Amino acid sequence: MKYLWLSIFIPTLIWSATLPKDSFTWFLEVLPVFIGLFILLLTYKKFPLTSLLYTLILIHMIILMVGGHYTYAEVPLFDWIKETFDQNRNNYDKLGHFAQGLIPAILAREILIRKNIVQGGKIWLNYIILSLVLAFSALYELIEWWVALAVGENAEDFLGTQGYMWDTQSDMGYALLGAIVALMMLSKIHDKQLNLLQDSSTT
Repeated sequence: MKYLWLSIFIPTLIWSATLPKDSFTWFLEVLPVFIGLFILLLTYKKFPLTSLLYTLILIHMIILMVGGHYTYAEVPLFDWIKETFDQNRNNYDKLGHFAQGLIPAILAREILIRKNIVQGGKIWLNYIILSLVLAFSALYELIEWWVALAVGENAEDFLGTQGYMWDTQSDMGYALLGAIVALMMLSKIHDKQLNLLQDSSTT
């Protein structure tokens, strides 16, 4: 799986970095990809993840790299969706924030279960996961605010608000929705892969 993962990641990164709309915005949007890649490489042998989680992380990275290349307000497919369905804005950023909830939810779930951190059953596990996702989403919004203050007008493409007054609140709402969908739709698959991972580590 490692080579398949890299065969998708590397060409996408090269494409994303080739003549992006704005180089500074590209750097801001794709920086989490480099941080994530560094962590994955650092932990690959000591704490390998499930194939589900590696796949989800790759999808999230692709979303970030596409957004970095075009800027979130000008991704062509979502421009077409905007025009076709008479929407007020390009909503690619909402896909990004949905993923910002879905993928970290499975990441948090994997760490919490494998490290046996949460006692008290699935209710407490899911509650803590949702709390972590919302905390992460709020932190990201704070980081966006700090970047905007630091760079001024040049941060408009990074923020991607497109004049929407409730953009910050809706971003966190989409992240929460993504986390809920992850827990409802992926938990059983995730449990099976966690069991397989545990079995392979004990043999």
